[in-house]
Order: sequence, then C-alpha cells, then structure tokens
Amino acid sequence: MSKPELETSIKIGRYNRLNVQARSDFGVYLGTGDDRVLLPNKYVPNRLSIGDRLDVFVYTDSEDRLAATTLTPAGVVGDFVFLIAKDVAPFGTFMDWGLEKDLLVPKNEQQNRMEPGKKYLVKICQDNRTHRVYGTTQISANCDKNTRDLKVGQQVDLLVHSITTIGIIAVVDNRYYGRMYLNETYQKLFIGDTCKGYIMRIREDGKIDLSMKKPGYSSVPKSADVILYRLNKSGGFIPCHDKSSPEEIHKCFSMSKKEFKRAVGTLYKKRLIELKKNGIGLLK
Repeated sequence: MSKPELETSIKIGRYNRLNVQARSDFGVYLGTGDDRVLLPNKYVPNRLSIGDRLDVFVYTDSEDRLAATTLTPAGVVGDFVFLIAKDVAPFGTFMDWGLEKDLLVPKNEQQNRMEPGKKYLVKICQDNRTHRVYGTTQISANCDKNTRDLKVGQQVDLLVHSITTIGIIAVVDNRYYGRMYLNETYQKLFIGDTCKGYIMRIREDGKIDLSMKKPGYSSVPKSADVILYRLNKSGGFIPCHDKSSPEEIHKCFSMSKKEFKRAVGTLYKKRLIELKKNGIGLLK
C-alpha cells in the first residue's frame, strides 16, 4: 500500500522562516498555521523561545516525514551543484550535499554510471506527487527550453558542466543549457568553474551559443586594449596579421579572428598601430 501524499504549506527542499510553536523532549516544533515540522534538539539554538522566528531548511526523512535543520545544504530545489558520490546502490547513488540524509540520484536519473568519490553536476529536483527531494545528472533534459526571456547580447552567469574537443558545455543562469566554442572562451576554463558570459545565439531547440565577450562592436574597445597591452609587453611588435590563422591569433590575444580584425581596424584608425607585412606594431 503506497503512502499518502504529503500536503503542507511548508516548502520542502527550500528554506523556510517559521515560528517556534512548541517544545518537546526531541526538539522544538516550528510551523506556520496548522503545518509544523520538528527541529531536533541538536539544531536548536540557545535562548530560543516560543513565538520566535527561525530560518531552517526543510526536507523529508527516510520515512517521508518533514524534518528541519539549521545545516546548510549545497543547494535547494532547482539548483545545479557539483556533489561528491558517497555510496552506490542498485537503485541509485547517494550524494553528499551537506545534510545527514544524503541526496539520492535514482538510477533512472543518471546520465552515466556513477562511481563513489567522484564529483558530478547534479540538479536538485522534487517529485510533485511524493514531495521527495532527489537529484538528477541528466542536465540537458532538466534545463528550461523556454528561452523567450533571453536576448542575444545579454550577460549571463555560467557554470561549466563539461569540456569537449570543440568547447565547453555550461548551465546558464542556473536554468538553461548552453555551449561555448573554444574560439569564444578567451581564457582557460575547468569543469566546475563559474564565470560571466554573453548570449551569441538562441537555437530553436532551446540551446544557447555563448561567448565570453559581448557580440558585436561593443566588445572592440576592450579587445583593442588587450592588443595594446600585448604589444607593449612584447617590445612593440607581434607577428600576427589578418592572414594569420585563427589559432595563432587566439594564442597571442585570446580572441577570435573576427574580433582581432575589428580591434586592429579601430587601433589603426586612431593611428596607434601600424600594419606590416609580417605583423602589427606600435606606431612610433
């Protein structure tokens, strides 16, 4: 016989500010209206009185009862976080997310086979029927495909999910799924890094092409400063020009060939550099 669904106004898998309603031998009961949750004695702050308000994280215990804690988990429902796998069972993998009860990633929610001790990007989810909090490593499938609120050129926060031979895969604004090709990165990135980026293109399937520089000519002044800085550091000359390969330009200036040509054109018009057959140099 299945357990009855849990109905409560308390938000499970999230932080709640609740009133102290009563004391017991096991802790204090916190609640709002008729709904309440037990905060065990080991988490009860000193000098806590009936009527006080307390911020706690609420989840369900192994028997699907509401439980409160003052511990801070790695994230709340909806967050993407990197977690370490603790134990692997036939039905799923238990992840360390900072609470006494580990976060379960069910076997059918795993993108690939998981191993203890390794770190994985996990989205914290909640079952709408049972209210249980669980994790999934099927990142792309659990990102929002509705990108109508996004615009090309918009600055976004990126969390690096994985790195491939052509670029990086990132979670965008803790919600969407995006790709940044290597010639748009401009700096060394590693799995788990966070950084700022810009939306270059929004595809029909909801996936997003990214860049670390704002698309268009608005990024030219910054790129021009990079070129001047590198020229000064290298003695006033660098053997790069408009016929150089994209790889050579990226190695010297950490920018795409198109960005390089725009910035060089700006500097040339300002009479700050001279164009030579074998490269560019500072105008003396």
